[in-house]
Amino acid sequence: MTGRLRQPTGRYGGKSAEERQAERRRRFLDAALQLFGDSPGYRGTTVAALSEAAGLSTRQFYEQFHTLEDVLAALHLQVNDWAEQAAAAALARARDLPLAERAAAVFGAYAADVTSDPRRIRITFVEIIGVSPRLEEQRLERRSRWVEFICAEAALAAERGEAAPRDYRIAATAFIGSVNGLLHDWRAGWMEATLDEIVDELVRQLLAILRPADWRPGA
Repeated sequence: MTGRLRQPTGRYGGKSAEERQAERRRRFLDAALQLFGDSPGYRGTTVAALSEAAGLSTRQFYEQFHTLEDVLAALHLQVNDWAEQAAAAALARARDLPLAERAAAVFGAYAADVTSDPRRIRITFVEIIGVSPRLEEQRLERRSRWVEFICAEAALAAERGEAAPRDYRIAATAFIGSVNGLLHDWRAGWMEATLDEIVDELVRQLLAILRPADWRPGA
């Protein structure tokens, strides 16, 4: 033997194997956002078409995902994560403001993020519906996180004497449905309004839930 074979370092083009895998995954998700969120939609997309749009091979697809449903699931989570991060950041900045201003800041940030790209709306509110029991469970789980978010903030507002103290779970679930439906319809062009007007309406609805007619501050 003339010498030992060198062990592979796992680096190519200055990137580690993990970095290359992460980049490929991102490219598949970016391509899925375009194809699933625009045309032809999730149900009209094939693995070959997605791979071509990502500039990668089908072999590389199966290194990252098992099925197209896995891609849709990952994309749905990513879109929701972006919206959650926007809302959380807005809440952190507005934490010491009065309730109405806090709500306006949070829903303004959420609405701006969700509606910034019509493809995100379609992924969240259209393409995910009716695909499989697994994705329906995921959709409901992510919605429940928003319900918990609203309930937690309602409880804090009640502690501050800004809202009526009660269990808001049912009301929060109904309100989330209103938020999703209103933003979807607005982004689809089914109503004439500015995004600020949409956010103002959502804040009014939330305040009406938190402050019923017979409630008085500090009661």
